[in-house]
Amino acid sequence: MYKILANTIFLGKDIHFLPVCHSSNDIALRLVREKRAMEGTIVVCADQVRGKGQRGNTWETQAGKNLTFSLVLKPDFLDLTEQFYLNMAISNAIRKIFEEYVADIQVKWPNDLVVPGFGKIGGILIENILATKGWEFAIVGIGLNINQEIYSTPKATSLRKLTGSEFDLEEIFRLLIIQIEQNYIRLKQNALSALKKEYLRHLYLWDQWQTFDTKSGSIVGKISGIDPQGKLELTLENGELQFFDFKEIRFPGM
Repeated sequence: MYKILANTIFLGKDIHFLPVCHSSNDIALRLVREKRAMEGTIVVCADQVRGKGQRGNTWETQAGKNLTFSLVLKPDFLDLTEQFYLNMAISNAIRKIFEEYVADIQVKWPNDLVVPGFGKIGGILIENILATKGWEFAIVGIGLNINQEIYSTPKATSLRKLTGSEFDLEEIFRLLIIQIEQNYIRLKQNALSALKKEYLRHLYLWDQWQTFDTKSGSIVGKISGIDPQGKLELTLENGELQFFDFKEIRFPGM
């Protein structure tokens, strides 16, 4: 299962498959620290029992029904102030593959994939290893709802729920890795502006007036951009711009 990929340059040439694990990110981090991983190493876990999400949340996944894996990347060609471009490149790649099956896939800042009106279909968690010279490694954890049909929350959905079809996990995985590698190469080629433009074009609630919850209370604004560090830019009703980290703001309804 999950054989070495033939149609990629470096991603998926070293694949570690685990039937069960707590977190594929934790396994990938351990491989890096033990010097048993290289750029392009992938850890795939069929049953991830303690998958990590943002805000300390766990990722709910049914064994053998979804894709939960982690990539080891070495984006040291980016400045530390450009870390969010990696997030955008990965998000764009997943959305592009998923939109072949489901219409209106959007990216919910900072790193979720959602189908408005149906719920969250995937998420990304990037954990960085920094050295004195800069960015050493990035562990990119990806959790995608593919064939699971029952969730404990109405805020989650899957390709199976949305289409009624069963999907070949290995084929979806292969397509994703090829697209992620292509976007990563674009990142290396400094196509930052194009990647950001694509990310914003498919951003959930882009340019829509909404009420957001913040640490200071509720505010009315519309998403108008992402700053170089990945902070969310809101334009308020009076024209003022405010910027928020992912822990500082909550979206309505999701």
